[in-house]
Amino acid sequence: MVVETNVVTSKGLKVGAVLLACVAVIVVASGLISRSSEGAKLNQWTAEQAIPSVALVNISDAGTSDGIVLPGRLEAFYRAQIYARVSGYLKAWYTDIGARVTAGQTLAVIETPDLDQQLEQARADLETARAKESLAETSAKRWQTMLASDSVSQQAVDEKNGDLAAKQTIVNAEIANVKRLEALDSFKKIVAPFDGVVTSRDTDVGALIDAGGGRGKQLFTVSDIHKLRVYVSVPQDDAPSIQSGMIAQLTVPGHDEVFTAKVDSSSGAVNADTGTLLVELSLDDPAGKLMPGDFANVKIKLSSEMHLIRLPASALIFRSAGLQVATIDANNRVSLRAVTVKRDLGGWVEVASGVSLQDKIIDSPPDAISDGDQVHVVDAATANLSVAPAAKAEHVGG
Repeated sequence: MVVETNVVTSKGLKVGAVLLACVAVIVVASGLISRSSEGAKLNQWTAEQAIPSVALVNISDAGTSDGIVLPGRLEAFYRAQIYARVSGYLKAWYTDIGARVTAGQTLAVIETPDLDQQLEQARADLETARAKESLAETSAKRWQTMLASDSVSQQAVDEKNGDLAAKQTIVNAEIANVKRLEALDSFKKIVAPFDGVVTSRDTDVGALIDAGGGRGKQLFTVSDIHKLRVYVSVPQDDAPSIQSGMIAQLTVPGHDEVFTAKVDSSSGAVNADTGTLLVELSLDDPAGKLMPGDFANVKIKLSSEMHLIRLPASALIFRSAGLQVATIDANNRVSLRAVTVKRDLGGWVEVASGVSLQDKIIDSPPDAISDGDQVHVVDAATANLSVAPAAKAEHVGG
């Protein structure tokens, strides 16, 4: 009985050992399987985290634009700085700033004692030359008469005729000198060159006046303001659309009225420093409502319409290739698009080309984003985006 009991006990121990080994194998296998599953999940999570999460912008239709609005400056159609032609002292002035004058109206008078004496001397020299001419003419006639009776030689007669010709030349020179001084004497009166307004007076009674514009300073400035010139710098993108004869509308601060101007000409070249084309417009202002130097907002109507799309400025990518935006397709793959901005509203921009209302555009795209990248789109509601504000259907150049 003891032997049978030992055999049974030995068999039981072997079965228990086998069961324990099986349990151990199962536990180890289960751990390995679990670790492998966790590793796969970790790899999947790491791969998902490597895909950048992006939010989409809310874009809106900004309508069509057939005009550009640009800052401009107004200048007088004619503007003349008046200098003295003769030297002296200012005797009197008759028009002050703001006075309306007509062509030929006297603005001031200059005292010219030196010029007066020079003119008197020139006239006296002319009389002396004429007296000598008269004497030479009488002598030439007498010698010519004596030549007929062979009282004098032909040589002597020729000398008298030559002396007469010389005296006549001197008279002509003295006449020209007198006329020159008389012309200068007429410049003692400073007159308006055309109808206009005196916009500056830089002299006063008793002031020493120097002749010419080189040394002396200007005395008056007269501007013709019945018509004004308007100068506008048009960005290069819009320069080809500007043609002579185009109509523009002007609004000037301080005036409720809208003024109409016409494009006359342009500089014909884009300024390398500013990237703009200088355009000149003309504006009739017979009532004198506007003033030279006024600032104006100039709206020029273009011949072609542009459809504008408004989106946040944060969607723009600034790279060496130019302005771009990042769009995504149905598989959330990135595609970079080049865009043209026609109006900058600060937080928003209006784009004329490169995107459409159906495109999905990334807001604040990562710096390293490139074509073909996979992205994860975040719910737009969590991005706290606002709808683009409404604006007029026109754009500001630049």
